[in-house]
Amino acid sequence: MPHCQLPTSVDMAHNPMTPTLKDVAELAGVSTSAVSRAFTKGASVSVKTRAKVEDAARTLGYAPSLIARSLATNRTKLIGLVANNFQNPVFLDVFDLYTRALQSRGYRPLLVNLSDVADPSGSARLLRQYSVDGVIVATSTLPPAFPITFRDAGLRIVHAFGRASRRPPVHVVGIDNVAAGRLAAATLIGRGYRRLAFLGGPQAATSTQDRAAGFLKALAEAGAAAARVGYARAYSYDAGREAIGALIEAGRPEAIFCGDDLIAMGAMDGARAAGLRIPDDIGFLGFNDMAMARWAPYDLTTIRQPIDEIIKRSVALMLELVEEAPSKPSATIFPCAVIERATLRALPTRGAKAR
Repeated sequence: MPHCQLPTSVDMAHNPMTPTLKDVAELAGVSTSAVSRAFTKGASVSVKTRAKVEDAARTLGYAPSLIARSLATNRTKLIGLVANNFQNPVFLDVFDLYTRALQSRGYRPLLVNLSDVADPSGSARLLRQYSVDGVIVATSTLPPAFPITFRDAGLRIVHAFGRASRRPPVHVVGIDNVAAGRLAAATLIGRGYRRLAFLGGPQAATSTQDRAAGFLKALAEAGAAAARVGYARAYSYDAGREAIGALIEAGRPEAIFCGDDLIAMGAMDGARAAGLRIPDDIGFLGFNDMAMARWAPYDLTTIRQPIDEIIKRSVALMLELVEEAPSKPSATIFPCAVIERATLRALPTRGAKAR
């Protein structure tokens, strides 16, 4: 881009620390409206004028005011990022990925923690007070009323990790948790396990409900014995370690499908404390494939939820809603896959009978 000779007679004494749009206009020898257009995407401005403005801005160290721009465009470039499961380390990765994806597109996340909030109307008012351009609900554990209330308050909504549905009330990006439960059942049955159990997160979470439903239905269809069902009080290590005791005391299962990796890790350590060997005495199948699942003390066989793909698609969909015409709510559902590690017995070799 060509550089132009700029006037040097601008008096900056009135504002030595923070250059303004007017200062840039004076140094570039153009109008303030020309400076504004030069920093507005898609605005009409000549190449020569843009070059003058950019050179002047670099000289002065000027950056456009995002607040002023939001007043002019009625867009804040803020996207509300709402969740309520902050104690689970997997959400640190989720928030990092969201932050990077939004910032790469010129947007900023407004992180909202709803862990102790029961009123969706109050949460919607909070988000509207910040004039967010849209809201990504990044959890499956909020009551269904929250995203619907946000929608009814006039907010653009994408529910990431939301419940699969043919006719969702808002845009949903995630997985089919019922199908994931069925995959877990097939995985354990295929390794010859017969006495099975399900250990989910909080029972009120739709993801827990759906994973349990798919798991139990697939077992029934296969003619397998009914699995015992337990629920951890939270998606946490401590909750998993606490909950495993009741399942073992009621008659040790051969394998447990845990609806979350962190719950599975706590349950594994609880089983070891009870003198059980993994996978010889008891097998574990987790869910999510969080980074800790690869750690040597666990080496957890798990079902991978494609978190990266869910986040990329939910950000892209949100920006489509913000920058283009609103669209009818849809569901984007990604498949899951079993990640083989060391907490289940090996698949039977061809011709061998399952134990």
